[in-house]
Amino acid sequence: MIRRPFASALPGVVALAFAVTACAPKDEDSNASASKSPASCTKDKMPLKSAGKLTVATDKPAFEPWFKDDDPSNGQGFESAVAYAVAGRLGFAKDQVVWKVQSFESSFAPGPKTFDFDINQISVTPAREKAVAFSDGYYDVQQGIVALDGGRYAKATTVAELKKARIAVQVGTTALQAVRKQIGPEEQPKIFNTQIDAVNALKNKQVDVLVVDLPTAFYVTAAQIEGSKIVGQLPPSQGGGTEHFGLLMERGSGLAGCLNQAIGQLKSSGELARIQQRWLTSSAGAPILK
Repeated sequence: MIRRPFASALPGVVALAFAVTACAPKDEDSNASASKSPASCTKDKMPLKSAGKLTVATDKPAFEPWFKDDDPSNGQGFESAVAYAVAGRLGFAKDQVVWKVQSFESSFAPGPKTFDFDINQISVTPAREKAVAFSDGYYDVQQGIVALDGGRYAKATTVAELKKARIAVQVGTTALQAVRKQIGPEEQPKIFNTQIDAVNALKNKQVDVLVVDLPTAFYVTAAQIEGSKIVGQLPPSQGGGTEHFGLLMERGSGLAGCLNQAIGQLKSSGELARIQQRWLTSSAGAPILK
């Protein structure tokens, strides 16, 4: 996924390319050196950039709902909360986490890194794995439903209510697959070659709703269509999302095993789900449709 600004989009932001493509099978050798767990995941044994400190990177500005008030260190927002939850599982107190700025594009460029991991809505792709290493996924991208305020479907609470809607979607995306499999609309979805064409169709009231991945939905409502809202998000599809975000490390990082262990614990305990519910469902105004 291409990261986009959301709630605080700057004037003159040019429409971005939004196509979401399913991840192909991983190159078995691409992350081989990063997949092995170190002998110990205690702070004094982990290969850290700074002894006793966990250095975490993200972009600036850091946008909602991923971060709050452009301050990754406050623990608020989905990715800030995830970073501190991972740190806690690794034995780091909040004041032992050091944040630094790293632009989205440069984060997955080849070469050494000055951070232990980067958290910045970075999708795991085979191409990126040739240059950097990723942890297991901490967020499977779901599909969001966008409508105009006051529109017929603006207050929909169930997937069934969308069956009669005129739906805009981009060709070749996971959103199109989700519309067909999860909504099954009575009228065939209106398929557009580009995301901006689909966005304009909703803006011009040629359709009732727009279906895009949830990160894009936040951007559409914040920066592209005034008077629009996220109606909700489709329930997770069986088997999880086809696109997921991972913690990014330099290629060959010895931290991968420890990060995967921490993420696994957060998933099995239900803590990761609670963080997602708080920051990407409740406060972000994107309830899961029934």
